[in-house]
Amino acid sequence: MRLTVLTTLTVIYLAGLLAALPLICPSDADRAALAAKERDCLAKAVYFEARGEPYMGQLAVALVIANRMQDRRYPDSACGVVYQNATRRNACQFSFACDGRSDTPRDPASWARAQGVADMVLSRTLRDLTDAATHYHADYVAPRWASHLQRTQTIGRHVFYRTNQKT
Repeated sequence: MRLTVLTTLTVIYLAGLLAALPLICPSDADRAALAAKERDCLAKAVYFEARGEPYMGQLAVALVIANRMQDRRYPDSACGVVYQNATRRNACQFSFACDGRSDTPRDPASWARAQGVADMVLSRTLRDLTDAATHYHADYVAPRWASHLQRTQTIGRHVFYRTNQKT
């Protein structure tokens, strides 16, 4: 009797593990969908934050997001970083994400370029030209937070910063 109960419990436990397997080991289609979503989030950030910048400036903005993904203080996905605090109007990490306007790209050529930048950065084969920056701002504003960070680069119209200690 005891062996039967133990066997039944083991079977139930294993059935639960098997049911959870798709969550633990996503299918190729699930991985592809996630990769496409990550690319889309990163490309939207490049498009809306740096569309008018030269190519290197667009790469730099995307690299800030990639650097945040590697920093334990931020979410570990492009979508998580880009849309962090997006529910707080005008208090999010990237202004386009919480400005109340549509996040649908309207310029096909700029959108294609932003997608290419996202692909390049997500491939992780690019040298970080921002020197580990996790923040940036346009050169025509002076946010209070900038004085607490170490300036690393100016690329195009953006000034890049990192914390005083690399993470």
